[in-house]
Amino acid sequence: MTIKQAMVLAAGLGTRMRPITDTIPKPLVKIAGKAMIDYALDALAEAGVERAVVNVHHHADQMEAHLRGYRGLEILISDERDGLMNNGGGIVKGLKLLSRDPVFVMNADLFWIGEKPGHPTNLERLAGFYDSERMDMAMLCVELDRTTGHNGKNDFSMAEDGGLRRYRDAEYDGVVYAGAFAMNPSFLDDAPADAFNINIYFDKAIAKGRLYGTMLDGHWLTVGTPEAVGDAEETIRTFRTFA
Repeated sequence: MTIKQAMVLAAGLGTRMRPITDTIPKPLVKIAGKAMIDYALDALAEAGVERAVVNVHHHADQMEAHLRGYRGLEILISDERDGLMNNGGGIVKGLKLLSRDPVFVMNADLFWIGEKPGHPTNLERLAGFYDSERMDMAMLCVELDRTTGHNGKNDFSMAEDGGLRRYRDAEYDGVVYAGAFAMNPSFLDDAPADAFNINIYFDKAIAKGRLYGTMLDGHWLTVGTPEAVGDAEETIRTFRTFA
């Protein structure tokens, strides 16, 4: 399967990144000379995505100006200036601008490096792994020791077939959610109209045995504080040195 549309979550306040985010939205903070959101958009474009919705709120004018200049795919804006919808509500609102075909959902401030050249990308593999007959959602996951900037905790445990459960109910090895999943928009048809956390639907999928994951190729980075910028850039330098 090739997934050709995406929702990118970019409307957060970035409070932990202050004072940087007093004057710039977090997704536009540059890591190794590149805005964080562009790592996500480039990954989507490379995987064959043609259209992406990006939600905006904090410093929304800056976000819109940046996105107008992006040429890799068509970008539509989901405007949350009047009020943040949390990640779940933001997804539901943004999906109204897309078709009912399967969709990637990604965070704008999490990204990865070090994919194997000449092999399918992480998102291409995620699209191929997603099976709507068996799955409500398919997540990209990563081992804790292949992360930079993370809080040191696993999110899920993964069975041999990729089935996921919360790590507190762990029966298998722990994995970190890498900030990207594939799903059919119809899974959220009964979602609230106001703000809510998408974790509600992660748990609904788990309860039905329909949350699955596949492992990321490369190294995953999250940049949550000003101090974490240097750690991320050092990791990127190391990968470029040995590439």
